[in-house]
Amino acid sequence: MRPTERLLNQLWAHEKASYGLRVFIALSTLMAVCWYRGDLQPLPSLFLGTIASAVAETDDNGWGRSKSVLLSLLCFVAAAAAVIHLFNWPLPFVAALALAAFASTLLGALGERYASIGQATVTLAIYTMIAMDQHRDAGTDAAWRDVAQMLAGAAWYGALSILWTVMFANRPVRERLARLFGELGRYLQLKADLFEPVRHGDLEARRLALAEQNVRVVEALNAAKAAILSRFGRSGRPGVQSGLYFRLYYMAQDFHERASSSHYPYEALSEAFFHSDVLYRCRRLLSLQGGACMTLGEAIRLRQPFDYGERNRQAGQDLEHSLQYLRDQHNPHWQRLLGSLQLLAANLSSIARQLSEASLADTPLEGIDTRLRDSSPHTLREMATRLRQALTPGSLLFRHGVRIAVALIIGYAVLKLVHPSNGYWILLTVVFVCRPNFGATRLRLVQRIGGTLFGLGATWALMQLFPGTTLQLLLALAAALLFFVTRTDRYVIATAAITTMALLCFNLLGDGFVLIWPRLLDTLIGCAIAAAASLLILPDWQGRRLHRVMAQVVATSTRYLDEVLGQYRSGMRDDLPYRIARRDMHNADVALSVALSNMLREPGYARGNLDAGFRFLALSNTLLGYLSALGAHRAQAAVSDDPRVAHAWQCLQQALAGLSTALAERRSAPAAEVDEIALADALEQLPEDIDDKSRLVRTQLALILRLLPRLRAAADEAVGGPAQAAVPAA
Repeated sequence: MRPTERLLNQLWAHEKASYGLRVFIALSTLMAVCWYRGDLQPLPSLFLGTIASAVAETDDNGWGRSKSVLLSLLCFVAAAAAVIHLFNWPLPFVAALALAAFASTLLGALGERYASIGQATVTLAIYTMIAMDQHRDAGTDAAWRDVAQMLAGAAWYGALSILWTVMFANRPVRERLARLFGELGRYLQLKADLFEPVRHGDLEARRLALAEQNVRVVEALNAAKAAILSRFGRSGRPGVQSGLYFRLYYMAQDFHERASSSHYPYEALSEAFFHSDVLYRCRRLLSLQGGACMTLGEAIRLRQPFDYGERNRQAGQDLEHSLQYLRDQHNPHWQRLLGSLQLLAANLSSIARQLSEASLADTPLEGIDTRLRDSSPHTLREMATRLRQALTPGSLLFRHGVRIAVALIIGYAVLKLVHPSNGYWILLTVVFVCRPNFGATRLRLVQRIGGTLFGLGATWALMQLFPGTTLQLLLALAAALLFFVTRTDRYVIATAAITTMALLCFNLLGDGFVLIWPRLLDTLIGCAIAAAASLLILPDWQGRRLHRVMAQVVATSTRYLDEVLGQYRSGMRDDLPYRIARRDMHNADVALSVALSNMLREPGYARGNLDAGFRFLALSNTLLGYLSALGAHRAQAAVSDDPRVAHAWQCLQQALAGLSTALAERRSAPAAEVDEIALADALEQLPEDIDDKSRLVRTQLALILRLLPRLRAAADEAVGGPAQAAVPAA
């Protein structure tokens, strides 16, 4: 393949290429039609309608996308009609605006599709306000004309989106699987750093980096599952091509479980094998396998063959030779540690085998439970139940809905008092900046102001350098494309781009220079209102609900432990209940990590004992690693006849359940009913004739028992420590 073709192929295969190209086709077509007709006046409205429709777009199949587009257009029409009819009556108008914002926020309880439609509807309603403001002296006919143009732009993009989904039905699945293996590869490489046998190394910093990457892996797993569900359903038997996607998804799940496994404290391994090369062999193989996962992700994205590579195979053989050399030493002090390293090598060998078979599209799926959990509501009764559950003051969506509704009322009052002409950018800023929690709002606020400043400066320079209409139209098109490519992960750039596009478009209708300072003022006012609302109106301080997030971590870990140990009695089954328990545990761990990250951006008086929270996170990640090691090697074993295993299982169930309940009720953890350290010592007294699986179960249960006192201490400090006691419960 020639370099030019290779570059084009890579650009087309990029995750955001499809989205960007779709937006580019929609906007450039509208621009071409207006240019051909010699009338550029409708272009800003057409652009705004297209943008609203594109913002409302979510990943779905052809039928689902069709329903979403139809629902979006109906909501857009209703919102625009309400704005036009109520615009000249301020009190009914602002009441309807607040009610619509509150209702659209509650739609988030029904899933991402409805949340996106709700936000896009509020956005288009504010666009309609801008149109009404510009045609204040021309009556409602001119406003209806602008609204019709917005709806035409939205309908055009919706039709293009449906056609695109039908033509490239499985592309989003490939994109999400490619991103998943890329994130897994980075996770494996960060995991490899833990095996570097360096004394007094910064192990906690490495564990924190690994925990942060684990958040991205779990998010990628959830995104891949959603894409597969939307195409292939919950329980249908996959065909040949869809079977490949299912197999890759299950492979990624297995890799994640094996990679997150922890068979023994890394400090003990580093101390015992400091003068051996075995840990370097582990580190090198893990790092190479991480690179192989990333290469597999690119192969999926580019639809190219994948080869595991001879260097990776040789690294696996080198690790096995190093382990064999240590076993030949017959050092009794290494027996338990060598067993843990052997289990690690077995994990890496399984990953290597699956990577070697990754390109086999026709591998059968017989005996594999291909069902996936679909948590989205599908009936009116399920939707009503979700909305009823969200319609309570304890619901985060309810509190955010009230917050954004009040913020819009305040914003409307301020624009009437301070900036009655062209002041509706204040409301747009409130909608886009006000987030469900203060930490996210604070981050978005800084990004919004920075992006607006950069965009205004860039627009001023561009209008000075390129006064011609043609060039400004092309620059507006490029800015709109940049906005959609960056809006999910580069918000500063996205804000700058949409600011540039808006001012260049409005420059077609008048003097765009006069809008630069008002736009900056509106942004600052809107950001101030959003910050005040997040700070004062039903604030969701993460420190006040951290105990519930921690309780969920412990509760899901308990359920996963029960599922794993049950399979050591009945045999390995990668069925739906097991996968649900595993995913719930990882999702709870991610929720705790995100909550602590948000706490870092909250005021000091509301943070609680942040240090204890991070210690609990580190310990819960260690617990997750011990449980994942049990899950990675699960198989039928003679553990049901082992009284010590049965006793340890019962004690762990009681201890973890008690800790979860205590955290949920925000009180101190109950004292241990047995001597957990003594029980761990008893488990580690292994009989000579014990089999490998029973040895693993005993060792991992002993590690969890030794972890429990530290987990309780961190939980007590996080919930009832001095810094937390000053913060009243919500």
